[in-house]
Amino acid sequence: MTLFHSTTSPYVRKVDVLLRESGLLDQVTFIPGSGTPLAPNDDTITANPLGKIPALLRDDGPAIYDSRVICRYLDEMAGGGFYPESRLFEVLTLEATAEGILDAALLMVYEGRLRPAEKRFDDWVEGQWLKIDRALSVLEDRWMSHLHGTLTMGQISVGCALGYLDLRHNGRNWRENRSSLAAWYEGFAKREAMQATVPV
Repeated sequence: MTLFHSTTSPYVRKVDVLLRESGLLDQVTFIPGSGTPLAPNDDTITANPLGKIPALLRDDGPAIYDSRVICRYLDEMAGGGFYPESRLFEVLTLEATAEGILDAALLMVYEGRLRPAEKRFDDWVEGQWLKIDRALSVLEDRWMSHLHGTLTMGQISVGCALGYLDLRHNGRNWRENRSSLAAWYEGFAKREAMQATVPV
């Protein structure tokens, strides 16, 4: 299998961490597939018409894309466990929450990096941060027992989302008033798979 990737994409990092945690890393070849909405990578478009990464080229079928689809596929290959049936909808909801944090955080980056300064919409940027802020508070208030449980794709997704906030929005200080979430992340970030995938 071949994975179109980027060393800074948090969506790719989710897949990379799962590959390492599941023991499937040696079955995948990584090739660059970065780009932007204004200048997508041609090879990436061939695999995913949306021009987004990650995209996984399978040996026995068409390419699949979107990190959540790829992670479900890899989990099935590995024999399950990262999407346990007994807690499936909790795991999916936690993963969706983390994915929403990433979506909003990436839109904030694009607004500052791709839009001309005179056309930037500060209120819109703050609206994206409010989404993140609310989601982080919900993680702190409602999800800590799950985060401290057996490893699932929920924890991996949240860990990668928090890592991306540190990378791109560190000045926002997401840890303020969230001591439980901050302490959990400090420990989770020390996992070997997380250390091996720290964004470059």
